[in-house]
Amino acid sequence: MKNILMTTGLATAIAMVSATPVLAKHHAKDGMSHDDAGLAAIVAHERRGEDKARDKYRNPSETLSFFGLKPDHTVVEYVPGGGWYSKIIAPYVAEKGKFIGLTFAPDSVPFGDEAKQRLRGFPAKFPNDVAGWTGMPADTFSAYTADAVPDEVNGTADFVIIPRMMHNLLRWNIADSEIKAMRNMLKAGGMVGIIQHRAKDGTPFSYADGNKGYLRTDTVIKFMEVNGFELVKQSEINANPKDTADYPGGVWTLPPRYGAGETDKARYTAIGESDRMTLLFRKLP
Repeated sequence: MKNILMTTGLATAIAMVSATPVLAKHHAKDGMSHDDAGLAAIVAHERRGEDKARDKYRNPSETLSFFGLKPDHTVVEYVPGGGWYSKIIAPYVAEKGKFIGLTFAPDSVPFGDEAKQRLRGFPAKFPNDVAGWTGMPADTFSAYTADAVPDEVNGTADFVIIPRMMHNLLRWNIADSEIKAMRNMLKAGGMVGIIQHRAKDGTPFSYADGNKGYLRTDTVIKFMEVNGFELVKQSEINANPKDTADYPGGVWTLPPRYGAGETDKARYTAIGESDRMTLLFRKLP
């Protein structure tokens, strides 16, 4: 597989980095490491297309650098959806590391039969999706459902990223089993990076229980601690003080969903995407 990558996938990764030499050189001058410069070049690459419009809210270079992502890491992305982060992480780790997609255990989620069947097809489909996004061979990538991770994969991951998904795990009452699967995949001392819509401190649990998309920071930290992780550090990289986090329709009121339609759309556009916590945890023995 690595030989194929060296001849095909690596060429794409090199092209992604070399396509923006000025950016990489500039950041290197500013004290950015070689790894960070390579990450910034991938983030800037034209392949990402319309995804770039959300960078001002999601800050991918800064977020992944804060998490300590390295090119030789084995990285698990939890519920990658349309691949917004996949298009960045996959080419970054493809040469020296490994990229793995992980999604819900199909039978645990409150979905209809058709949606559950799509989840069962995720392991076969996702590598081809990543290949289409990156131009790299599909067999460079792996994918699993949380209830069917092979034994040989457990204990191999350096890092798991959970972007904006903790609220669903808690409101659907599947958080314990899903985080257990992620914990099992991690090496001793492996890391979990969480980005999550943030409720204000002291928000009643009746609002911040996940059903509105928002969680309190202390709720997420306590949950992770109970499940065998320690908080390493947190960041305001993805903070948005304009977000009042108190909308009757929840976080989906804000862009890009605009759940209220045209009502007060200009106001929500001015607010932008949600205020988000950015937390890094370490797996405890």
